[in-house]
Amino acid sequence: MKIDIMTLFPDMCEAVLGGSIIGRGRDAGHIEINTHQIRNYTLDKHGRTDDYPYGGGQGMLMQCEPLYRCHNHITGGEHVHTIMMSAQGKKFDQAKARELMEHGHIIIVCGHYEGIDRRFIDKYVDEEISLGDFVLTGGEIAAMAVADAVCRMVPGVLAEDACFEDESHWGGLLEYPQYTRPEVWQDMRVPEVLLSGHHENIRKWRRKQSLLMTRERRPDLYEQFELTKEDQKILKDPKF
Repeated sequence: MKIDIMTLFPDMCEAVLGGSIIGRGRDAGHIEINTHQIRNYTLDKHGRTDDYPYGGGQGMLMQCEPLYRCHNHITGGEHVHTIMMSAQGKKFDQAKARELMEHGHIIIVCGHYEGIDRRFIDKYVDEEISLGDFVLTGGEIAAMAVADAVCRMVPGVLAEDACFEDESHWGGLLEYPQYTRPEVWQDMRVPEVLLSGHHENIRKWRRKQSLLMTRERRPDLYEQFELTKEDQKILKDPKF
């Protein structure tokens, strides 16, 4: 998996994506993440990449030419699936992360100031993506979240696929609650079934807890989820 990030703040991205699990995945060669300083591609001697918007208004807009030159340097004129982090974009989710991973190579454009000249978006951006219904000062935080969500699914980055397949949203449900030592903490005990060693009962308990948690916390997800016959049986079984 290869991700190129176009940004005015590459050091910010590198500080996060160069450490922890993603950093180790990069070092091992499972993923490639490159950050590109957009200022390096401006023709302005002062490194300027923005200007006032036509028609007036608050703030500044990022100009097309530096963005184009940076994008063209990455692609060599070939098509690479390009996304822009934008409050106007489609809301990001696990399904979109899996879809982006299938491209193999993506470019993420980080906007700043009051945004980007629409002409660059219309010609070179394939889709706009948002983290949610709120506005950030720039696209870097959102870009790092997308890169992390995509890269952690690449084979070899995590120890095994189960590390992400059991997590919230992978199969349409929230994750079941988990516990570790000590067995009793502040008078609260670990559920007995998890201490039983009975793997099938543990599996069913976890499935029921996942279903219940999704129904309680994310009824929108639960309504879209298609219960299996086993799910229906587990929900009715008081043992779990």
